[in-house]
Amino acid sequence: MKQRRRIYYSAAQRSEIWDRWQAGESMKSIGRRFDRASSSVFSVISPAGGIRPAERRRAPKALSLGEREEISRGLSTRCSLRSIAHTLGRSPSTISREVLRNGGPDRYRAARSDHAAWDRALRPKLCKLACCPSLARTVSVKLQRKWSPEQIAGWLKRTYPGEPHNQVSHETIYRSLFIQARGVLKKELLEHLRARRTIRRSRHASMKRSGLGQIKDAISISERPATVEDRAVPGHWEGDLIGGSKNSYVATLVERHSRYVMLIKVANKDTESVVSALIKQSQKLPGELYQSLTWDRGKELADHQRLTLATDVEVYFCDPRSPWQRGSNENTNRLLRQYLPRGTDLSLHSQAKLSAIARQLNERPRKTLLYQTPAEKFAECVAAIG
Repeated sequence: MKQRRRIYYSAAQRSEIWDRWQAGESMKSIGRRFDRASSSVFSVISPAGGIRPAERRRAPKALSLGEREEISRGLSTRCSLRSIAHTLGRSPSTISREVLRNGGPDRYRAARSDHAAWDRALRPKLCKLACCPSLARTVSVKLQRKWSPEQIAGWLKRTYPGEPHNQVSHETIYRSLFIQARGVLKKELLEHLRARRTIRRSRHASMKRSGLGQIKDAISISERPATVEDRAVPGHWEGDLIGGSKNSYVATLVERHSRYVMLIKVANKDTESVVSALIKQSQKLPGELYQSLTWDRGKELADHQRLTLATDVEVYFCDPRSPWQRGSNENTNRLLRQYLPRGTDLSLHSQAKLSAIARQLNERPRKTLLYQTPAEKFAECVAAIG
């Protein structure tokens, strides 16, 4: 079997790889730039977990390679250490230690000594989770409950104000997960993240958008009242369908003010089934907390007028190719893929199971709510209407 030749990248090439990766390019695209396979790019990025290592810099007072070359030339001409130090404007003790730690006057070599000093300069510092086992255990438990690192960090800050030893940043959690050399959080915990990647992906990576249907007599989102737009008043929802295999679907509803989530089991994607399920769900809520619904242009809500007549709920539709107009629902759908993965049969989940999943989401703290949970926020809305 022919052995494959090892591929090496220069420092400049590695820097370009990281630049392109941070800009959102795929490994395959980066590999084409260097006429190499994506696996060679992965070998550069994966040891750091997809997180660009900080650029190393020499301390201002440290000896430079040029100074070490002057030391080497001085030793070769039998100059004293004191005279070499005077020439360089350094302390004689600095030159003495440098020569002794690198083989003495007869074996001193500038390049080798400079490389050894660069290696000795490494001072691996334990991350906060490695120094605080109890904090690491708390983070692990929350990750197993499918909380995101940002939610965990925000919850810790809210739960333990003024106690820095009980707080940790979401970036530290991500680094501890993706850089396994830290040895703090187990690799298996990656399975509980929403995006089950083995390395950190750039926030600039592109996202796909889904197709859109045509709705007759649709009321545009531009006609939605300002009170709905600014999220000041509860009772206005965003909705969508998420699909699975075997033509299975689940309707998702998110309340804009509190980000409270409801999941509704639907028989299939036809408008009769979806509208009927939405009407049935509306009967479980006080009228004050179900005033409007914003949907995309999927044909499953073609019979939106029947929903409005039965529930007195105004239905608004997003502009074409504008899923960001119902951003709370889009974000929630991505969270739900942790529980309802793509390509699985969603019809196997009972309404009770879907309600349990929604309850888990509603008990997760949200950054946009100052790390309150949607359940807490929605309970305040219910209490306010008596």
